[in-house]
Amino acid sequence: MTTISATGSAADTIKSLNAGPDNVQAQPSAYSSLGQGDFLKLMITQLQQQDPFEPVDNKEMLAQMAQFSALAGSTETNATLADISAKLDALIEAQKAAGIPDNSQKSEIA
Repeated sequence: MTTISATGSAADTIKSLNAGPDNVQAQPSAYSSLGQGDFLKLMITQLQQQDPFEPVDNKEMLAQMAQFSALAGSTETNATLADISAKLDALIEAQKAAGIPDNSQKSEIA
């Protein structure tokens, strides 16, 4: 989580948030250590160990590759959304520290 100091200006805070993904620390998951290299190793091992008289169906192999591609895309999307969420949270905190009023609360007009 990014810490916002009340002594810096809001512009400095926004610049530091947009500096890059170094500000966000991803939570490690059980599957974070598996990557495309691991998938390729598994696929090569599977091809080496298969019965030459009954090889894996091409449709099954393509389905496995498509599932892995979808999983990789989903993982990347989740990381990007976590980064965006952290930056928005930090921006809200910076606005509060700068004394900018919250526009999400609608005031009643008499």
